[in-house]
Formats: sequence, structure tokens, C-alpha cells
Amino acid sequence: MPGMKRLQKLIDAINPLREQLVGHPVYDEMNSLEDLRVFMQHHVYAVWDFMTMLTALQRRFTCVEVPWVPQGDPEVRRLINEISMEEESDEAPDGGYASHYELYLGAMEEIGADTSAITALIDRLRSGESLEAAITDPSIPTAASEFSQETWRVVQSHAPHQIAAAFTLGREDLIPDMFKKLVQGLHARFPSQLDRFVYYLERHIGLDEDRHGPMSLRMLSLLCGDDETKWNEAEAAATSAFRARIRLWDAVTQALPRTKSAACV
Repeated sequence: MPGMKRLQKLIDAINPLREQLVGHPVYDEMNSLEDLRVFMQHHVYAVWDFMTMLTALQRRFTCVEVPWVPQGDPEVRRLINEISMEEESDEAPDGGYASHYELYLGAMEEIGADTSAITALIDRLRSGESLEAAITDPSIPTAASEFSQETWRVVQSHAPHQIAAAFTLGREDLIPDMFKKLVQGLHARFPSQLDRFVYYLERHIGLDEDRHGPMSLRMLSLLCGDDETKWNEAEAAATSAFRARIRLWDAVTQALPRTKSAACV
């Protein structure tokens, strides 16, 4: 079965999980800035570990050592480098450039969300501490820690087609539909109060829908080719990524202040 037809079969298989995520109640539950702060203090770990998956693919398919030697499939190499350029050094709203993680951190600071746990994690990783130890710090929300541990498990598999499946279907191809729900609500509820966050969301929607999503799907198709075993493993990786995101969104919904207050009534 040609790669593109097998890709469509995979997309059809995971569509029920995709619909569950796009229709998740968490988007409609955020009715205050405090709700949004709780959401962002969980979600920032997904923004950060997205870059870990991207870098794992970049290291596998491009040469990041010296002396330079050609490495990987040239088309995959091109796709990865284009995505990485915009994810790691995109246009910032005030001029200059920033990674999407740094844009998100700025959006958190704009609304007074607590960034101390995620910045402490980055500092610990910079100092040489293992991710396995750093990600379990009690200051990190449990659900966010578990989500990033699942991401790390996929990265540590060292299986490019599995990493690409989680990256493509669980992130790049999914994000536009998820973020559209957020943007619609934010414009109505908090006009002019969340400029940086709305910029981040709209930037992601535009890039992923028009460029990164299609490019990632092409990459996944190239990596799996006509190998049915790889396609089955890719489907399993994508399914795990979707389920991990659903668990994260479930936990965020339960952690929202008004949700907790309602449960006490």
C-alpha cells in the first residue's frame, strides 16, 4: 500500500481520539484569568517538550556534529530544518526572534501566571541534571510531569517513525484545531488583555495549518514508506500521544478553580 494511502488509514484510525481532544470541555471551562493561569502552568510543559521531540528528529536526520557529513534523507532533512527554524527562532511580536517556548513564557508573564516551576526545570537541565530526575520535582503539576515523561519515553525509543508520529499527529497536525477553540473564547472573554498569548496561538495556527502540519505529514509518510510494521508502530505512538493529551486536559479541567469550587458545593 503506497505511503500516502497508509497515512490516510492511520489518520482515520485515530480520528475518534482527535475529535475527543478538539471537543474537550477544557476550552469552554476557562472563564477567568485565574482559570487561564492554571491552564498555562500545565500546558507550558507540552510547549517545552515539543522542542525535545523536534530536536530528537533534527539530531537523527541532520548533521549537528563537526566535521560535517551529509546525514539522513535530504527531503526529510529539509522538512526538519524548515520546521525547526520557525519553532526555535520565530518572529516575536515586539520585533526580533524567539522560540515558541519563549513566546509562551512571555505570554504567561503577561497575565501573571507562575513560571517559577518551568524555569527551575530548565535551570536544572542546564546544570546537567537528568530529565528523569528533574521532571518529577513536586513543584511541577503531576499531570504535566506525566505528560512530559510520556514524551521522553517516545524520544528515548530512538525510533524516528514513532517520534515523527507523536510529533506530527499528536502536535503539528492537531494544534490548529485545538488552538482555534481557545482563540475564539479568549477574544470574547478577555479583549485586549492577552495580546501575547493570542499572538502565540494565532502564530501557531497559521504556521501549523499552512506549513508545518503538511510538512510533518509528508515526513511521516517518507519515514514509514511501505513498511507495514512501521505504520503500525506509528499508529501506536500517535494513539499514546493523543491519550496522554486527553489525560492532561482532564487534569487541567479538574484543577481549574471554579471546577474545584463547584465540586465542593
